[in-house]
Amino acid sequence: MTTSNKPVASTSEIRSRFPALEREHNGFPVAYFDGPGGTQVPRAVAEAMNDYLFHHNANTHWAYPTSAETDALIAQARQAVADFFNCEQNEISFGANMTTITFHVARALGRGYNPGDEIVITELDHHGNNAPWRALAKERGVTIRTVRMLPETGQLDWDDLAGAINRNTKLLAIGAASNALGTVNDVQYAARLAHEAGALVYVDAVHYAPHSLVDVRDLECDFLACSAYKFYGPHIGALYGRHDLLERLDVPKLDPAPNEAPERLETGTQNHEGMVGTAAAIDFLASLTEGVEGSTRRERLQNSFAVLRARGADLLKRMWDGLSSIEGVALYGPEPDVPRTPTLSFTLKNIPSIEITQKLVERGVFASHGDFYAQTVVERLGKVEQGLLRAGCACYTTEEEVERLVEGVREIAASS
Repeated sequence: MTTSNKPVASTSEIRSRFPALEREHNGFPVAYFDGPGGTQVPRAVAEAMNDYLFHHNANTHWAYPTSAETDALIAQARQAVADFFNCEQNEISFGANMTTITFHVARALGRGYNPGDEIVITELDHHGNNAPWRALAKERGVTIRTVRMLPETGQLDWDDLAGAINRNTKLLAIGAASNALGTVNDVQYAARLAHEAGALVYVDAVHYAPHSLVDVRDLECDFLACSAYKFYGPHIGALYGRHDLLERLDVPKLDPAPNEAPERLETGTQNHEGMVGTAAAIDFLASLTEGVEGSTRRERLQNSFAVLRARGADLLKRMWDGLSSIEGVALYGPEPDVPRTPTLSFTLKNIPSIEITQKLVERGVFASHGDFYAQTVVERLGKVEQGLLRAGCACYTTEEEVERLVEGVREIAASS
């Protein structure tokens, strides 16, 4: 059930919850277009983390109040992420970030892989969903097959993906959305191809989760990881894994540590305040739905994301049209009418992306430059030396900020 007919908070009301938006630089209010690398944090998230550290801080599973309170808050955080992913609480574990989690899962799965087994990865992915699997080629002798990205569209070559999967495939690692180009992949289709061959599916949803509500049941994946600091939370990662897989995954762990899923994946003492902050970030997103009484957190999230996606698409179209009208600008990735996130990468003439970033700062515009750890994407585009300039819209981005970005690029182009 969705509640898409319900109102969602205005952009101005949303912005009032972010203290970072009060910052000024060079006489301008700062416009944060660096969300794909890490969003700003609403006040409620920091307050929840402070409350935990000041009033409930303890280690877990001991018979005194603050420990019991910590256990309860962790359980609440797992449930919040479960609602965010549409899964069960016992299918959620936490870790430092998506990359660290993926290395952990890859090594665990790799203990059962042998020479002749194959893993399929893609050129479109962040290296956090490439390097952990590539390491198994050296450690376990598995074969890595890499699916091509089409530079002209910023999309995967789906025929190449279908051809890469075969009876030797043990796992497909695929991103739900490209953090460099904004491309949204058809994960469900890819998962069905993999499952037909008897392979597991591991999804990087780091860039997808801030813009489209994750549904692991609909995506039909076996694992999915993301990082809360990309959707208004603290620096911590979360993993969905099918419970039956988590129960038997050969993870490295200490003998005295819990052996039940999902705790068996969490080595050592965890970032409890980060877990609390993650739940607060999800509740922030759910709270954007106004006037909805009696609906579940999942339903409120569905409503919020439906409206935020539409707003993001409008901002992306405005940014695309504005930048494409500037002589010397080259845009990369799918066009606005193709499934994508409101993240746009571009180059201007032969100017290094870092120089463009530095000049935009003069107008209070903060954007990212380089390869964003999607190094293969930038190599395939032939922009390794120059790098890309990336501008991502978040829930707090305004039309005025987009116009300021576009006009800043226009001035740089005119003076170059």
